[in-house]
Formats: sequence, C-alpha cells, structure tokens
Amino acid sequence: MATNLRLRPEVETALRKEAERTGRSQQALIREALESFLGLAPNKPTGRTLDELIAAGIVHPPREPFRRAPRLAPLPEGVTTVDLLDREDRF
Repeated sequence: MATNLRLRPEVETALRKEAERTGRSQQALIREALESFLGLAPNKPTGRTLDELIAAGIVHPPREPFRRAPRLAPLPEGVTTVDLLDREDRF
C-alpha cells in the first residue's frame, strides 16, 4: 500500500539523520516503527545493539580501536586467576 505522510519538520530532520547514520532508507525506518508500534514487528533479541545504546546516550562510542590490555602482574607458573579467587581466607 502506498500512502502520503506529513511529518513535523523536527521529525523529518530526525528521520533523515537516522537514515544517514544507519545507512537505511527512510521508508525502511518508518515501516519498522509502524510494525513495532502495532505489535507486528518480527521477534528481535531483547538486548539492545551498540548502535541503539549509543543513540540513546547510554554508552559513548569508542574513542580508539580495540586493543589488548597488557598484563599488570605476572602469575607464577601453573597459577591462574581462578586460583586466586578460590581462596579459603575470603570474607
């Protein structure tokens, strides 16, 4: 079904920016929003994606690419971090 849709200027701007940010069409974003609102959206995982968390302002995007953290304390041969946690003198 084809339809015309009139949006407030701020909604139009937000839709355009989200389409540019995600690389998806405005039509696809509107279709997904309607399906979600009407309870017809296909089942999605309950966890939110990194893009959703960034867009919501919950997390900030990474400032630098992933890198392995250096070891801060060498362990004796045959000792693992699990061994350090499994102690009798813990409170």
